[in-house]
Amino acid sequence: MNKRFKSYVELLEPLFQQLMRTPAARVASLPADMPRAGVYLFSEGSRHLYVGRTNRMRARLQEHCRAGSTHNSAPFAFTLAREATGRSAATYAAEGSRQSLERDPEFRTAFERAKARVRRMDIRFVQEGDPTRQALLELYAAIALGTRYNDFDTH
Repeated sequence: MNKRFKSYVELLEPLFQQLMRTPAARVASLPADMPRAGVYLFSEGSRHLYVGRTNRMRARLQEHCRAGSTHNSAPFAFTLAREATGRSAATYAAEGSRQSLERDPEFRTAFERAKARVRRMDIRFVQEGDPTRQALLELYAAIALGTRYNDFDTH
C-alpha cells in the first residue's frame, strides 16, 4: 500500500471515534468553540442519517436547515423532501429538475418541512483541516454508520 495513503487510512478510526464521542448539539445551540473545518454527522437518536464535510463548519451546518436555503445549500433536506414526495429520481429534463421542484407548491412545503426536521437533528462534528483526510473520513463514517442519505454516485 502507498505509504502516504496508509498514513491517512491509519488516522480514520481514531478520528471516527472522536466524531462519535462528541456530544450532540443542535443547529440552534452550536458551541462557540467548534472547529472551522472538518466532518459532521446528522442523526435522529441512534439513527445516523447523513455525513458531510466542510471548511466552514458553523455556516455550513446552518445552511442545511435555513428557511431560505435552496437545493444547492441544503442537499440533505432536499433529498428528504424528494423521499417524502416520492420524487426521488433525478432528471436533467426541465420537468422534474431541482429548480422546477423548488417552484412546485407541494414539493416546496415538503422541502420546508425537511429543513425544519434537519434543524431538530443531533449534530456531531470533528476537526479535520486536510481536504484529503476530510474526504476519506466522510466516506469511512458513511460506510461504518450506514448513513442512508449519503450518495456517492456521479451525476
